[in-house]
Amino acid sequence: MPAEQRGIVESDILSDADYLARRKELRAQSIATKKNRRVEVGPFATFYFENYQTMWLQVQEMLRIEKGGPAQIAGELEAYNPLIPQGAELIATLMLEIEDAVRRDVLLRTLGGIEETAFIELGGERIQGSPTEYEDRTTPDGKTSSVHWLRFVFTPPQIARFRSGEGTAVLGFSHPNYGHMAVIPAATRAELARDFA
Repeated sequence: MPAEQRGIVESDILSDADYLARRKELRAQSIATKKNRRVEVGPFATFYFENYQTMWLQVQEMLRIEKGGPAQIAGELEAYNPLIPQGAELIATLMLEIEDAVRRDVLLRTLGGIEETAFIELGGERIQGSPTEYEDRTTPDGKTSSVHWLRFVFTPPQIARFRSGEGTAVLGFSHPNYGHMAVIPAATRAELARDFA
């Protein structure tokens, strides 16, 4: 299944038996792909850039785990299709990965609104991330979630610049309590460039 597909349809889904027979091979392929779709920013923020393949595998795994059969498929497609880039954007799952539960609670209370501060900087131009259509992930009392889904929408000239590989592409935050940035590695940039139409 090509990474460039823009949506999962029911006919793309393997039966439980077929998926289980191929699961080891499919997960191995996914690990290799995801390696170049992951960017760590600062001590505990990691962006996992999604595409058709990552979301297709997620749907298959949810069907395997929850065993809802054909009745479950429509709900999974509704949940995961919005996380597949549509040709002029990158979409990422942002994970704030803090192992210690007490420390995690304390830190998440200092990071309210972090989902509004993510950006990609390219050739001196900033592409602001925005939360996807999912519900607010920061509570009214200022505690953020450890999981966010973010969309970075590019203009045609920005897509061309990103694809060219020239200059530096930086992924970061402008949050007052988490102002970390990281250069997007060349291999990751080349992989993510495939998300554009």
